[in-house]
Amino acid sequence: MIKLYSLKQHKKDGETPKSGNQRKASAAHLRITKDLNELTLPKTCTTEFPDPDDLLNFKLTICPDEGSYKGGKFNFSFKVGVNYPHEPPKVKCETTVYHPNIDLDGNVCLNILREDWKPVLTINSVIYGLQYLFLEPNPEDPLNKEAADVLQNNKRLFDMNVQKAMRGGVIGNTYFEKCLK
Repeated sequence: MIKLYSLKQHKKDGETPKSGNQRKASAAHLRITKDLNELTLPKTCTTEFPDPDDLLNFKLTICPDEGSYKGGKFNFSFKVGVNYPHEPPKVKCETTVYHPNIDLDGNVCLNILREDWKPVLTINSVIYGLQYLFLEPNPEDPLNKEAADVLQNNKRLFDMNVQKAMRGGVIGNTYFEKCLK
C-alpha cells in the first residue's frame, strides 16, 4: 500500500519514481513466461528462441516419428501478441509442406488457433495440436484442398505425395524443398 501511495504522490508532484530502467511486464509477457515454464514438449518437438530476451517470438520444430510425415522436419514460427492469452498466438509453418491443413504460404488450419481459442489454452496446447496434425491430417477442414481431396480419395497416393514432397520433389506445379532430417 505504501508503494502505491508513493507512486501516486510522485505523479501528483510531477516526479517520476526512481526504479532504474525496469519495464513493467505486460500481461502477455507474464502469461507466456508461465506457459513456457510449464511447457512439457513431446520428444518430437524442440523450441528455439532467436532472441533470448524476447519470449513472445520463438520457433518450434516438429520431427514426427510415426505416420505419413515420419522422418520429416517442420519449422514453425510463433508470434505472441500483446492480447495473449485473450487472442491466440500467430503460428506460421516455415517449411513448405504437402498437407491438407497447411497451405503453401504456411498458414495453419487448427481450430484452437481460430474459433475454438480460449484463454485457458496454453502454448503447450498449441504445440500438441500442431503435432497431432502430422499424425492425423484432417481433410474435413482443409487449407490445401488438393491434398485433402487426395487424402480422402486415395490414401496411398497421398502418402506417396507426402514422401515425394519431403524428399524434395514437385507435386502439381509446386516444388517442395527437402525436409527429411
